[in-house]
Amino acid sequence: MDMARSSNGIFVSHIKYVLDLLEECGMLGCKLPDTPMEATTKLEKGEKGALVDKDLYQKLVGRLIYLSHTILDI
Repeated sequence: MDMARSSNGIFVSHIKYVLDLLEECGMLGCKLPDTPMEATTKLEKGEKGALVDKDLYQKLVGRLIYLSHTILDI
């Protein structure tokens, strides 16, 4: 959490935290889509037997929960 003080008050920023989170997920270079996904898009299963790293998943979810509780406009 970064804090900056000015004559208007104290400002809190989580930009470094969010950038670190995106880098850890491998999504730092991702671009936003122009439009939301179409409702008719069909999703397919990925590789069979591909396992998810449980510890990494729990860590990322915890960090996202922290963000949702500290930044109210996301």
